[in-house]
Amino acid sequence: MTEPTTAATLKAMLAERGGAHAEASRIRLHRAISWLARAEAEADDHDARFVFLWIAFNAAYAREFALEGSAREQLNAFLAGILALDADKRIAALLLRQFSGPIRTMVANRFVFEPFWRALREHDASERWKEAFDGSGRLATRAVLEGRADAVLSIVFDRLYVLRNQLVHGGATWNSRVNREQVRDGVNILSALLPIVVALMLDHPEADFGEIHYPVLATA
Repeated sequence: MTEPTTAATLKAMLAERGGAHAEASRIRLHRAISWLARAEAEADDHDARFVFLWIAFNAAYAREFALEGSAREQLNAFLAGILALDADKRIAALLLRQFSGPIRTMVANRFVFEPFWRALREHDASERWKEAFDGSGRLATRAVLEGRADAVLSIVFDRLYVLRNQLVHGGATWNSRVNREQVRDGVNILSALLPIVVALMLDHPEADFGEIHYPVLATA
């Protein structure tokens, strides 16, 4: 199956198959595709593109706002569900293709590894963060070789979540020279992964992704 790569392709798929989906699922997919289209329009602003891609991803999976820890649990549960639907291993194939590029460099970038920043804030000179960092890199490499897409995705999203926090919570300067590599890699990863995730959701109208937190209400 040819992987859909653009919001326009996914929008056409939704128009064709939307009738098979529950209303909450149709709205969820419509919103995700709309933000993916907005991200595609930001060809020259990687910071904005990453933020729009993250909003698109959030639209696809979020059920309700939650504390940071439970939000991550919600994300992990969503990814596990998507992988369970991926009978053709499209996500695993994508991760294998990209591991020599943006995924490898993202995993190898200490500036998107939360324990590095925690050690810096706490003036921890023990370098325990580096042991964890090196171990995470080895685990990612082994997981790719073993075809364990769940482990690779977990490690990648650990990094992407730190990047998301840096940008969304004002922990980085727009268009800064010091974080271009991780922003570019984040954009490349999400741009390739998100269309596959949305397509899998479209392919499985029977899957329950939960109620949306802000339903569409008729205006008076």
